Amino acid sequence: MSKIPVYFMPGLAASSCIFERISLPSSVFETVLLEWEIPLDHESLTDYARRITEKIKHKNPVLIGVSFGGILVQEMSRFINVRKVIIISSVKTNLEFPLRMKIAKTTKAYKLIPMNLFLSIENLAKFSFGDKVSHRLKLYEKFLSVRDKRYLDWAIEQLILWNRTEADSNVIHIHGDADDIFPIKYIKDCIIVKGGTHIMILNKYRWLNENLPKIILEEKN
Repeated sequence: MSKIPVYFMPGLAASSCIFERISLPSSVFETVLLEWEIPLDHESLTDYARRITEKIKHKNPVLIGVSFGGILVQEMSRFINVRKVIIISSVKTNLEFPLRMKIAKTTKAYKLIPMNLFLSIENLAKFSFGDKVSHRLKLYEKFLSVRDKRYLDWAIEQLILWNRTEADSNVIHIHGDADDIFPIKYIKDCIIVKGGTHIMILNKYRWLNENLPKIILEEKN
C-alpha cells in the first residue's frame, strides 16, 4: 500500500523546525516540510499559493498548515486535488479574525507598522506566537527564521486583507482554547484542544501525534 503524503506549512515567519516534535507513523505517512519563499513583487496571496503548490509532488496530498500557513494551505487547495486540508491555530475565514485585525483592515493601520520592529526577534515572536513567549526567546529565534523585510511586509498585509468570508466545510480545524492570537470565542466548528495556545504545535505535540493520524485516516461522512 502506498503511503499517504502529508505536507506541512509553518506559520508566519516560521521555519519548518516548528514541526520537529510532530511524528506520524512512517509506515503509513510520508511527511514533507514546506518553507516560506520570498514573495515576488506585487504577488497576490492567490498567485503565491499557486507558486508554492508547484512544490507538491504527490497526488491527493494532505495539507496541514499552522496559523498563516493554515490560510495559505486553504488557498493552495484551490489548485490541486487534496485528500484533506487541516489547519491548526488558524482561521477558516476573515470572520474569525479578532476585533483588532478587523480594525487594522478598516483603518489600514497595518501600513503604519514599521517592519523594522519585526526584525527584532522579541517583537516578531510576540506577533507570531502571542505575548507569553518573551521568557523563551532563544528557543523562538530558532523557529522564526524568516526575517526578510519584504516577506514580512507582504505576509502581514496578506493576512490582514484575506478576503475569504465563507468557510470551506471540508477544512478540518484544530484550535486551542487558550489561543491569544486567534481567540477561541471567534472560532466556529473546530476540534478544541484544552489548554492549547497559539504555539500548541510545539507544546501540545503529544496530543497532535496521537490524534493527527486518526483525523487524517477518518472517512468523511
